[in-house]
Amino acid sequence: MARTQALALDAADTLAPLRAQFALPEGEIYLDGNSLGVLPRAAAPRVAEVVSQEWGHGLIRSWNQAGWIDLPQRVGDQIARLIGAAPGEVVAADSTSINLYKVLHAALTANARDGRRVIVSERSNFPTDLYIAQSLAAQFGCTLELLEGEAIAQRLGSDVAVLMLTHVNYRSGAMHDMAALTAAAHRAGALALWDLCHSVGAVPVDLNGAGADFAIGCGYKYLNGGPGAPAFVWVHARHATAQQPLTGWMGHAHPFTFETGYQPAAGMARFLCGTPPVVALAALECGVQTLLAAEPLGGMAALRAKSLALTQLFIEQTRALPLTLVTPEAPAQRGSQVALACPADIDGYAVMQALIARGVIGDFRAGAGGEPHLLRFGFTPLYTRFVDAFDAAHLLADTLHSRVWQEPRFTHKAAVT
Repeated sequence: MARTQALALDAADTLAPLRAQFALPEGEIYLDGNSLGVLPRAAAPRVAEVVSQEWGHGLIRSWNQAGWIDLPQRVGDQIARLIGAAPGEVVAADSTSINLYKVLHAALTANARDGRRVIVSERSNFPTDLYIAQSLAAQFGCTLELLEGEAIAQRLGSDVAVLMLTHVNYRSGAMHDMAALTAAAHRAGALALWDLCHSVGAVPVDLNGAGADFAIGCGYKYLNGGPGAPAFVWVHARHATAQQPLTGWMGHAHPFTFETGYQPAAGMARFLCGTPPVVALAALECGVQTLLAAEPLGGMAALRAKSLALTQLFIEQTRALPLTLVTPEAPAQRGSQVALACPADIDGYAVMQALIARGVIGDFRAGAGGEPHLLRFGFTPLYTRFVDAFDAAHLLADTLHSRVWQEPRFTHKAAVT
């Protein structure tokens, strides 16, 4: 492909106007939305309004007058439109790790019993998920078994209480078949819990269609909610009476009666815990609305089609490089990122730092336990252009061929890699 062809694809892109929603730095190609989404232009004035007007002038009255108290449900209902959930089935609150603790505890309370004491997950799952699962496995007297590939479905037997998976793998970008694995878990009598951190806002998700039991996800990646944005939690209606362990006052049936005994609220409100982070939720709402703006243009289906086209273009343009494609090429198995493994003689961290210095921002993930070091590139179809994918691939090629990455300034590791 010539660069002019990439420009022609951008000219014909019906989603192109959505890019104007974001404050993108000039001269940079941002391919790290799978770690932190770009700032929506609406977020800064909205946060300023919350701080200066609603807090500054409304003060405590804003819990009612500005609707602060309803933010977890209001933002949750908007996220629900992106993940195949019904109104009232999602709340935005807390962090991914805390929400995972809530729903995994609820799942084990319901399904971990004599003869059913195994949690099955993926060896390359995001570490925080595994850490939370290790903690709860110890509490419930369960075993956490970590598998890969087809072995996951094959392991689902009568001793499995919960299947806990991340829909799109954070390292490779490989995407599980949610419906098939959920069905396999249910045939074995297990419950299915899904982490949507690397899929919500990037690929179509249909939790109710797949029959999943529980799901959680973060707000700062493809939802563009800002660093440390609140996460969200979803529970299938058939588990509406499930009891979560963090029985804070916002999950009480009547929080402002200040009773000394806990009584869980009806529905998803029981999965709340502490006071809603109002400023952060206001920013997250702006981020979610950047995705909802795509609904008149085809919604998640259109975003998915563009994502696949962007990642395929990048794959084709980097195919001749001395790197190994880790992300599946099959569209049905690919999320919205491309991961390239580095051979032993190439310092992937230094390569990424050199590439960032040239205006292409991706990220590096070190391998552990024999896994390869990876260069990761996230493609956010809301604001990533075809010419961005083209230029990034060619700048990566030049960075490798020139060996500029060998300069000492690119080898220093910062606290966050």
